[in-house]
Amino acid sequence: MPLAKLFVTSLLTLSALSTFGSQAQVIDGYPTQPIKLVVPFPPGGASDIIARIVGQRLAEHMKATVVIENKAGANGNIASEYVVRSKPDGYTLIYNSSSVALSPALYKNLSFDVQKDLAPVILTTVVPMLLNVNNSVSATNFKEFVALLKAKPDSLSYGSAGVGNITHLAPFLVLEQLGLVANHVPYKGSGPAMIGLVGGEVQFDMQPISVGLAYAKEGRVRPIAVTTLVRSPALPNVPTLDESGLKGFELGAWQAIMVPAKTPPAIIKRLNTDIMAVLMNPDTKEKLLSQGAQVLGSTPEEYGAYLASEIKRWDAVVKSSKTEPQ
Repeated sequence: MPLAKLFVTSLLTLSALSTFGSQAQVIDGYPTQPIKLVVPFPPGGASDIIARIVGQRLAEHMKATVVIENKAGANGNIASEYVVRSKPDGYTLIYNSSSVALSPALYKNLSFDVQKDLAPVILTTVVPMLLNVNNSVSATNFKEFVALLKAKPDSLSYGSAGVGNITHLAPFLVLEQLGLVANHVPYKGSGPAMIGLVGGEVQFDMQPISVGLAYAKEGRVRPIAVTTLVRSPALPNVPTLDESGLKGFELGAWQAIMVPAKTPPAIIKRLNTDIMAVLMNPDTKEKLLSQGAQVLGSTPEEYGAYLASEIKRWDAVVKSSKTEPQ
């Protein structure tokens, strides 16, 4: 299911979830101990910030303790392996990002299968990618940007947070759909990549809007388009790629929650119901939006189906980009 559809129908999903809400509540008093929400990235990043907002609100909603534990490394795989090996009792959750869909194509010897060893709970948010250009670039919109790429084939460069990262593969996917090319310059993280863009080392990049938002608002870079099918309320005057001419294009740095595969279905339903209620809370929505994140919400089945489609999509992109698996 496309993210845009989930975004539009999340309220309907919440209503449907209420039909099994009473059943999901009766699970021997769950939770009776702290819930650990494992974040696969260092403190302070987009996933960590949003996970902490969701975790705090979930703790308040469930009247329980939710502890955030950061386990960074290997594009999120260290955290995934840790959760896979954890007891499937509903007390160890992973706050995974779209990186989990890239790992099967990027790593040869994963010790786990994300679709077999982890069970989907819920899609939480999507952070649109923001296409920015350096202020010295003449293009002021996507049409002019494409014309510039056509006029100077293979002479423009784009920065990323690293090889195989979504900030590398997202612009590659756009270029591929346009039948155009540009030079990829990998940096060690999104921060250095944005500094490289501001300094003119590269001419454009695509970063999660939570990374590029401040630079765009301060006028240090020029935002051209966002990658979701609906505009971001954080930058309402910036058009989508879809409305700019790349019809049907949709991509975002989505986030979600999973648990070990053998977690009882009743606990998964309980978590889904409570997290959905948290996400639909207007105050939570506003706080997440301040970080550039748009609330999604889903059933476990919807997330499972979406994850399968994303794994297939990114496998094709990784192969097409000739990114060598590690």
